[in-house]
Amino acid sequence: MTIEIHVPDIGTKTAEVTEILVQIGDKVTVDQSILTVETEKASIEIPSPLTGTVKEITVKIGDQISPGMLVMFFNSENVPTSDMLDITSDQDMMSSSLIVSTKYVHATPLIRRLARELGIDLSKIEGSGTKSRILKEDIQNYVKNIIQYHEEAGEDSKSPSEPVLLQTIDYNSFGETQEIELSRIQKLSGKKLYSNWTTIPHVTHFDKTDITELEIFRNHQNDLATKKKLDVKITLVAFIMKSVSLALEKMPRFNSSLSLDKQTLILKKYINIGVAVDTINGLVVPVFQAVKTKGIIQIAHELTEVATKARLNKLAPSDMHGGCFTISSLGGLGTTYFTPIINAPEVAILGISKAQIEPVWNGKKFIPRLMMPISLSFDHRVIDGAEGARFITMIKNTMADIRYLVM
Repeated sequence: MTIEIHVPDIGTKTAEVTEILVQIGDKVTVDQSILTVETEKASIEIPSPLTGTVKEITVKIGDQISPGMLVMFFNSENVPTSDMLDITSDQDMMSSSLIVSTKYVHATPLIRRLARELGIDLSKIEGSGTKSRILKEDIQNYVKNIIQYHEEAGEDSKSPSEPVLLQTIDYNSFGETQEIELSRIQKLSGKKLYSNWTTIPHVTHFDKTDITELEIFRNHQNDLATKKKLDVKITLVAFIMKSVSLALEKMPRFNSSLSLDKQTLILKKYINIGVAVDTINGLVVPVFQAVKTKGIIQIAHELTEVATKARLNKLAPSDMHGGCFTISSLGGLGTTYFTPIINAPEVAILGISKAQIEPVWNGKKFIPRLMMPISLSFDHRVIDGAEGARFITMIKNTMADIRYLVM
């Protein structure tokens, strides 16, 4: 039986094929990596959804791919489960052909062909027909909404999407130079960072929090874990995540996203927190799900596991989806303060800098305390300055006295 292998949800609209890990005739097992692609966030290995033999490869290195795009044909006797399949009788496909998909979509072959021609992911469209069947009108309305959104965004923005150079500078006239090409991830992430910085009105509040008692407690817990031979290392980031989770719960506007037309605010009832991780391939932001429901020990375990996966380039697309708020920690590297750029469509991000011993007046004398600088950037369209001050103060107080975490 011939089975089509399509690109799963990779967390972005497009990606570049950087490596083809199989050849025609190769026998492939389920979950074996078949392609490596680079998105603006990470380098990702795409696994095979089933066991079979590679019959045809329809992409090559350097090709741009998107979710739902056909990349290979397999010969296989193992039919995937019903929730992974989407069977079609389209005339330009073999009658025995199957389409492997991460989500079932109810649509006719004609609608599927139209979606392929327009480059539309049908899983993102709500069908208005019987049993949620996607109709031609649904695709037309989807395209109209996208066009309207981009037209309105263009009208609202008076500045060009890219900076304009007034003149070409010959740097060689001043001395010797060398040109180094940016990596693909740097190019893609640069575009997103530029877009986020120029389209979102950032405001950044700065403060310091006293983590003296927290560090004493954390180090004591790690010593106990070592004596008990527990395979866990509790990091400061675990406590920061719990503090942010508490603040998001009490101030839900920080746990939101603007609608496409910028007319409504979508408040999220779940709390998923992304943590920026530095790897040899660039910065990635894995997302930790349901932080509100987890304890410090569980979060510490997950931080260790995810950091290892990130450094080994083993993060799956699902590991970087669904974030509500991002934490960017440079505490291990240095800096006093910095302005973290909001990770749209989120509306706020917390930056952590290096803690240092400082003299603090206690009302009678100066005493040495371990003070950690924190920086909160937020979208001023959604959050005003006073709310930002309350949020960063809440985190500051929680980190200074972790008993607030159980209040």
